[in-house]
Amino acid sequence: MTETSAFSHSTAAALWGMPLPRRVERDAAVHVTVWEGKHRPRERGVVGHRARHRPVITSVGALRVVAPADAWCQLGAALGVRELVVAAEHLVGWPRPVCALDEIDSALARFGSRRGIEALRGARALVRERSASPRETLLRLDLVDAGLPEPELNGEIETPDGSTHGDLVFRRWRVIAEYDGDQHRLDDRQWATDVSRLNALAAAGWIVVRVTRHMPVRERVRAVARALNSRGWRT
Repeated sequence: MTETSAFSHSTAAALWGMPLPRRVERDAAVHVTVWEGKHRPRERGVVGHRARHRPVITSVGALRVVAPADAWCQLGAALGVRELVVAAEHLVGWPRPVCALDEIDSALARFGSRRGIEALRGARALVRERSASPRETLLRLDLVDAGLPEPELNGEIETPDGSTHGDLVFRRWRVIAEYDGDQHRLDDRQWATDVSRLNALAAAGWIVVRVTRHMPVRERVRAVARALNSRGWRT
């Protein structure tokens, strides 16, 4: 890798840990961007891109890589809006964000009117900070798309046992939607911690609705809506 090139696009996204759809993950090509008038690389298995302006460059280990927010923008032509939201919410997620939301905004402003900009703008309007997983992101999108109020992601909650959090917090109605992922089934220590946390929330007067990956979207929406209705929410 030279001083005028870096890993980019889906290759950079993967290096930054962004969740990508399987059709993109299956693409074995390595994406490299060059700038300052350099020629695109043409090696076998490499997809070359040429940027008019030098992108923000950083590193993952010893590898030169475009910055996470720039890599996200480069996905605009390859991913759908919801897929872009999932990728961005990983970057600004909880508890260890990869970059800040204003870095995404700055990268988006630099991206101009290039291919994919409409999808990127549509996704940016839906991006929220503090998601802990792609499943939490998709659950929030499904609930909001169905007309439910916007929840906080991993909002802090005070209980008699101290401070804790809920996955999707509808604070006004004291309702929480919890996504039960595989870690709850496979990790006994995580499972015990979550049971204690959910018991503390229930004791503090919160309704906790538990959702799994196998529940149809309609069932998830109905369960959360019923809990909200019981606390006075109306459409």
